[in-house]
Amino acid sequence: MRTGRYVAFASVLVALTAAAPAQGALDPDVVGAQVALRSHGLYRGPIDGIRGPLTKRAVRAFQRREGLRVDGIVGPRTRAEMGRLGRPDFGRRLIRRGMVGWDVSVLQFLLARRGTGIRGIDGIFGPNTLGAVRRFQSRRGLAADGVVGPATRHALRAKAQTPAKHPRSRGASRAEVRRMLGRWARHYGISPSLARAVAWMESGFRWNVRSPAGAWGVMQVIPATWRFVEDVLLGRDVRHTARGNIRVGILYLRHMLREFDGSRRLALAAYYQGPAAVRRHGLYPETRVYVRTVLRLRHRF
Repeated sequence: MRTGRYVAFASVLVALTAAAPAQGALDPDVVGAQVALRSHGLYRGPIDGIRGPLTKRAVRAFQRREGLRVDGIVGPRTRAEMGRLGRPDFGRRLIRRGMVGWDVSVLQFLLARRGTGIRGIDGIFGPNTLGAVRRFQSRRGLAADGVVGPATRHALRAKAQTPAKHPRSRGASRAEVRRMLGRWARHYGISPSLARAVAWMESGFRWNVRSPAGAWGVMQVIPATWRFVEDVLLGRDVRHTARGNIRVGILYLRHMLREFDGSRRLALAAYYQGPAAVRRHGLYPETRVYVRTVLRLRHRF
C-alpha cells in the first residue's frame, strides 16, 4: 500500500486477513485428513489445518474412489477407508516412537505451532518427531521421555504464550527491497511483478512502516500471520528483518493463491480482507479497489 493515506487502511485489513487462518480457521483434525489424503495421492496442498477448497475436493475424490457417500465429510467410514493414517483420534492412546496414525499427524501439527523445530508432518512418529516432543517437554518442565501422554497433550493444547520478539537487524533500501521481492517470489514460484505490486501497495517498498494495528514491514505482516507462516508453512523461525518480512509476506501470498485455486483476484482479496471474510461475504467495496489497483500496478514492475 502506498504511503500516507493508504498505509493505515491496508494495514487494518491485512490484520483481518491474518487473524482468520492463524487462529479460528485452524483445526488440527483437518491436518489428520490432509496427511491421510496426501498419502493416497489426492491432496497436494499445504498441511495447514484449513478446510479449504483443495481439502474439500480431495475428500470428495477419495469418497468417490472408495465407493462411499460423497458428502465431503470425513466421518467414521471415510476415516476407516483411509487406513492407518485415518485413526485414532488424538488423545485416545499414549503416542510414542514407531507409531503411525491420525493422532501422530495432529501431534506433529501442534508441535510445529509451538516452535519445536519439527520438520514435516507425515503421521509417522520417527526420530524427528521424538526430538521435537522431547524439546517441548523439556521446555515445559515435563519428563522429557518422548512419550505423549495426558500431561504433554494438555500442555500442547494450552493457550500459547506470547513469543519473545526477535532482534531486528538493519533495514534495506528500496532497490534492495525490489531485488529481495524478486528473489523470494521466484523462489516460491509466484510472479515477481505481482509480489512487487502488493509490496508497493502495502508500504511503498519501505521496510520500517508500522501500522496502528501492528502490521509491519514491506509486506505489512501482523504478528499472528508471522507465527502462522513460521509454525504451519515453514516449520521454523524467521528473523524480523526486511528480508524476513518479505519472505513471510510472499509465502503467505502463495498460500492464498493455493487456497483460491490460483485466482489472483481472490488471493489478493484474501491477503487484504481475510480468506474467511472473502468466502463468507465476497469482496468488500474497498477490497475491490485494492485488487484492481494491485493488478494494474503489476505492469509497472
